[in-house]
Amino acid sequence: MREAGLVVVGAALAGLRAATAARRTGYDGPVTLVGAEPHLPYDRPPLSKAFLADPDYAPPTLTDTGALSSLIIATGSAPVSLPFGGHTLRTLDDARAIRDRIPTAERAIIIGGGFIGAEIASALAGLHRRNDVDLRCGTTVQAVDSTKVRLSDGSVLDADLVIVGIGARPALDWLAGSGLTLEDGVLCAAPGICAAEDAARWHNPLFDATMRLGNWTSATAQAEAAARNAVGPVASPFSTVPYFWSDWYGNRIQLVGVVTDDVTLLGCPGDESWLALYRAGDRLAGALALNQPGRIMKYRNQITRHAAWQDALKLATAC
Repeated sequence: MREAGLVVVGAALAGLRAATAARRTGYDGPVTLVGAEPHLPYDRPPLSKAFLADPDYAPPTLTDTGALSSLIIATGSAPVSLPFGGHTLRTLDDARAIRDRIPTAERAIIIGGGFIGAEIASALAGLHRRNDVDLRCGTTVQAVDSTKVRLSDGSVLDADLVIVGIGARPALDWLAGSGLTLEDGVLCAAPGICAAEDAARWHNPLFDATMRLGNWTSATAQAEAAARNAVGPVASPFSTVPYFWSDWYGNRIQLVGVVTDDVTLLGCPGDESWLALYRAGDRLAGALALNQPGRIMKYRNQITRHAAWQDALKLATAC
């Protein structure tokens, strides 16, 4: 039987980065990359950011290339679905199915809301309304059929295309009964086993908190760290400042750090550019910006350095 060496389960971004990082560390043993999809590894963010908008767009294909010595779990997450049906967007085949419907769909309904919290979400709601998107808040979906969506407030919406975006759960069913601790992600405490990206839940020393991240930048960094720990002589703790971005109607939304209930909004929510700072005790915990790409990265550096809250406010007035 051929030795599998380092086995990486999950052939998306994190899986490929882990395999590549193992080679870069000097590991010359066998590497086995296992993926559930029939496609070669590809980058997922463009599925929602470019693939649906461009009928000729093809996502970039990532072509880096028995008994196991180490295992990296990088199976990501699976979208939460509704019993009524509707499209979800996670894989290339999902994106193709949605894109095929777009040319003939006059009325599309997206089920699922924001990612930040009520106050900031209300500020971002203006972006939708200024772009002729009918935003319905404070209501839930009761039923979906082939042409209509029924809401809990009694309203009925006509629909040619329904897309469900209500979150995702770690894809870990295959690990049931493995003995690993599965708690909204893998809590790894087994020799020779590491986890990365959406599948991993770990203690982040920068925030002294256990977290699970599902964004592109963290998946990349965490996968590379998992590979170094899997094939290296000594494992090192992984820490990172979460970073997330999204593009809405030509506007760039960026979030660094973590969101707390103590938020200070700098600027007017109706403006094309503003900043929100999140506080934890006397420290800056996170920052959210609309159309301020240069400033947001300065706050990411501040969070890494455990900057005091007053220093964060000074930076806001200095920029």
